[in-house]
Amino acid sequence: MKNTVRVSVFVLAIGAVLFATQGIWEGWLLGSISILFTISVVFIGFLISLENRHPTRTLTWLVVLGSFPVLGFFFYLLFGRNVRKRRLFQRKALLDKEAIREIEGERIYTKEDIAMLGESKSSIFRLSQNIGRSPISFQTDTEVLTDGDRTFSKILEEINKAKHHIHLEYYIVKNDEIGNQIKQLLIEKAKSGVYVRFLFDAVGSLGLGKAYLKELRDAGVEIVSFSPVAFPVFNNKVNFRNHRKIIVVDGEVGFVGGLNIGDEYLGRDEYFGYWRDTHLFVKGEAVRTLQLIFLQDWYYATDQSLLTPSYLTPTLTERKHGGVQMIAGGPDQEWEVIKSLYFSMITSAQKSIWIASPYFVPDDDIFTALKVAALSGLDVRLLVPKRPDKRIVYYASHSYFPEMMEAGVQIYEYEKGFLHSKVVIVDDEIASIGTANMDMRSFHLNFEVNAFLYNTESVLSLVEDFEKDLLESNPIVKGVFANRPFYQKLAESLARLASPLL
Repeated sequence: MKNTVRVSVFVLAIGAVLFATQGIWEGWLLGSISILFTISVVFIGFLISLENRHPTRTLTWLVVLGSFPVLGFFFYLLFGRNVRKRRLFQRKALLDKEAIREIEGERIYTKEDIAMLGESKSSIFRLSQNIGRSPISFQTDTEVLTDGDRTFSKILEEINKAKHHIHLEYYIVKNDEIGNQIKQLLIEKAKSGVYVRFLFDAVGSLGLGKAYLKELRDAGVEIVSFSPVAFPVFNNKVNFRNHRKIIVVDGEVGFVGGLNIGDEYLGRDEYFGYWRDTHLFVKGEAVRTLQLIFLQDWYYATDQSLLTPSYLTPTLTERKHGGVQMIAGGPDQEWEVIKSLYFSMITSAQKSIWIASPYFVPDDDIFTALKVAALSGLDVRLLVPKRPDKRIVYYASHSYFPEMMEAGVQIYEYEKGFLHSKVVIVDDEIASIGTANMDMRSFHLNFEVNAFLYNTESVLSLVEDFEKDLLESNPIVKGVFANRPFYQKLAESLARLASPLL
């Protein structure tokens, strides 16, 4: 099937030239262009129908194109062309799979290992091995970092200790106070002989600026953008962004979680106020997987292979209680890995499911699983921010609340500041913490990375933090929520229509 964009743009270009040269009256020209757009919209709608997407997403695009032909046309060109995503990243997927097999090998788990994970969660263990590919480590220490102050203090401390290399991968990097503080430290380390490699997303960090990049490069830092976008309309990859946040220092310690690099993540933004986020400090064997994810992303962006022992031999910690597994998800993978693991966690729950997410726009599978869990009598709690940062996502999220509450889900709004944590906790035994939101973009489009924790001390820390967050939150009361203003209900309904695109 020909590329939708090239065909549509070709049709538009040829038609526009013909009608412009033949048009005598302005009304005729405008009418002709309108007809041309209609033809293109119908053509795209036909292609969408042939792509065998999920019916909900197909219908959503057809509604958007039918209701807003011109705007919907350009919106589809930018964000709708997902049928080729596996082909776009096929080479990366194969190389990543080979690298994991070569470096990690085939892991053999003992009965004691499986018992440590918990008998009731054996299905998650099997699923994570079949689609997650990376091993579960029992020789890794983790520490939960609950906000920007703790996270950036720890990051700066570890970067300052670096002796061989520093690897960073971020969705958003800003040229502000913390951004410059990290920049200056990286410059110092690069000048002292430490290898510094920095991968940032071209769209998420669009406003970073050439001066910031030049200063780093002049000091010897290798800094590269992921999937640069020069002409978005013609770029097949504009919709598939690298949402990962990774730091690895000397192959020994690492960081993963929800915090990007910017002052608002330290609570310095007047609108957001206190920024409640969750990051994870990792030391030991699981750092190798985190490093491998970075190195494969680096290879994709630069064609530079760094799969050598100097980057992939972390010092193992003493055997600890519980397991740690780093899981990468993205449009390059055959299965929707993180979404599938979330689903398995939810359906395996026996007592409780606690979720914190700034953006709650679930697909049908997750939405149904949560309602069924609540209807089965499980303690299902959802923690979301009271203050929005993306209005359309905020309203789309609220559109799911009535059905959730009707099923028995308890929903809380965090009021101390802005909640940006991305955490799922099941039965106080298994937890996920990382970059993936509970939304369709994280499930289907973005490159993400999550740490899955099995009966570790950090799971208990996440439970304690969640309980503390509830003290800073207020429950949404079903009766009160039902009486919200009509304009809000209307906004939610309209945003809900776009939820498969968010």
